[in-house]
Amino acid sequence: MKKIIRFSNLFLPAMIFSIIITGAGLVGYFVMGGFNLGVDFRAGLIQEVQFAPTAFSLTWSGRGNATISFDRSGLYIINSGVGVESRTVTFPFSEYGTIGALAQALNSRVEGLNVKIDIAEGTSSQWLVRSAQGNPYLGSEPYRVHYLDPQSPEIKIETVREAVSSLGQTVAVQSLGQPQDRHFMIRLDDSRQTEGESGGGSAENITVILEGYFGSGEVIVLRSDYVGSRFSKDLTDQVGILMGFTLLLILVYASIRFKPQYALGAVIGIMHDTLVIIAFVAWSRMEFNTTTIAAILTILGYSINNTIVIFDRIRENRRIYPDEIFVTVLNRSLSETLSRTIITTLTTMLAVMSLYIFTTGSMKDFALALLVGMISGVYTTIFIASGFVNFWEKQKTKREKQKLAVPAGHLKGAASKAS
Repeated sequence: MKKIIRFSNLFLPAMIFSIIITGAGLVGYFVMGGFNLGVDFRAGLIQEVQFAPTAFSLTWSGRGNATISFDRSGLYIINSGVGVESRTVTFPFSEYGTIGALAQALNSRVEGLNVKIDIAEGTSSQWLVRSAQGNPYLGSEPYRVHYLDPQSPEIKIETVREAVSSLGQTVAVQSLGQPQDRHFMIRLDDSRQTEGESGGGSAENITVILEGYFGSGEVIVLRSDYVGSRFSKDLTDQVGILMGFTLLLILVYASIRFKPQYALGAVIGIMHDTLVIIAFVAWSRMEFNTTTIAAILTILGYSINNTIVIFDRIRENRRIYPDEIFVTVLNRSLSETLSRTIITTLTTMLAVMSLYIFTTGSMKDFALALLVGMISGVYTTIFIASGFVNFWEKQKTKREKQKLAVPAGHLKGAASKAS
């Protein structure tokens, strides 16, 4: 016979501990001035940049117009315009494997195109990175083509934050991709925009500041977008609606499958998990963005799955052991599912731990939030959701005893009067 662990003895201490944790989270939220909102929840300018040196510069002095484009397979020069026969000249990287060979071919095959190399000619042409900055049309002003050596040293996010610190407290920096990509997203709050100033002016200002810190020609602007305050507010409202809708669906599902007290216990449990994550995010100053929302929803799904498994075992054991009091059935069910809960959680945490160790940026934060949430989910299922159901059943038993005591009291009083 499997040993029954008396989890019910810890329900009251667990409740006190949870009140302290969630209370500390609320205090941290207000003391810290709310969440450390990420770029997804702030109105303002979003600019994606990549730090890559200039490989060579192009100028155009020929007839018609010339534009440049390239992908992973090669570089293309398109010559078109009035009085010019439109043509596309292709330079495959497989054929021109170095910057020197590519530059020589550009000079010789396209009349009017001038190339100025800024790096060693033996550099691989497959390291070229396209910039979205400036006009794709070539002209008298040099158009820079950048490259990124896979062995380039990593640029820390703290360094980028220091570079843009002159913009004030309203600027946020987020790392994207792998460290060797040197890819960052910079967000400038709407409060930094002066009246009549366009997002493009601010984007240019950010580029100037970064080039002043890292060097001229070292910064590629991959994307510049301006997000209005209305869009930011709509996104925040949608998050609230999404969380509320999730709780409602879980309440409906658990009510259909189990009794109402189980449904309320499940909802209270996932609300507890949400508050624990909020407390962690508030105190750790982790960036609160759409990735954090995804982590919270993942945690809620994981927690409710474990809760449903335990509730299903409780329902089954109540049929098998009809004469046992509820708290014994509850402890038995928690003991029987404990090994399943531990094994499932540990195996999942191994995968999440790999994400935390081998990734960076928002994915690392996502993994850390999941780790905290999984620990919280196990604790919540055993001590909060089950504890609430146990409390409900105790109150139900007390009410039934009181109803039985009232008729007995009436009968005793009637017998006294008759004598």
